[in-house]
Amino acid sequence: MQPSAVPELAHTHTRPIHWVATATALAGVVALSSVLGPDAATAAPTPGPHTKSAPAHIAPPDPAAAEFPLDCGRVKAVVKKKASGDLDGDGHPETVAVVHCDAPMGTPPDGVYVLTPAADGTEPRVVATLVDPGDRTNVDDFAVRDGEVTAALLGYSSADVPSCCPDVRESVKWRWENGAFVRSAPSGARSV
Repeated sequence: MQPSAVPELAHTHTRPIHWVATATALAGVVALSSVLGPDAATAAPTPGPHTKSAPAHIAPPDPAAAEFPLDCGRVKAVVKKKASGDLDGDGHPETVAVVHCDAPMGTPPDGVYVLTPAADGTEPRVVATLVDPGDRTNVDDFAVRDGEVTAALLGYSSADVPSCCPDVRESVKWRWENGAFVRSAPSGARSV
């Protein structure tokens, strides 16, 4: 072996004192950064000219206080299901109610109604009928989500099918478009 032309330097061979010096320097950097580091993060924004206060919570219309366009004769209308959400994008929630007459026998057909608060703060008002009880359908799997109303409608293939036993199932959805609720079938919907 030939001797190296470059003399051996002291720092090329690690000794315990090198590790102690490195550890001490690293500890000093960590300690200094914790003292001089940024302020702790907070979940609340700092007040300033660009911060807006959130609007007060607006309660959705209560279907128990509404008058539905349903002729039930001597029995009363019953709210079978209800769900709320902002359907028209105005920042105020609407309530969608599934309602039928409280018939003592049989399976009364359902109506589906959209309610908004009355302008004068009195009882909610019906602004749309999504399912008319005259269509002889019942509502199943009902929801309001992401600005859409979805439901499964149980109906009859003919007038000969008894009202106890619907034989047709149709998945539908409604979305507010250009000032009206537009009905369509969700993707992947099937009829039985």
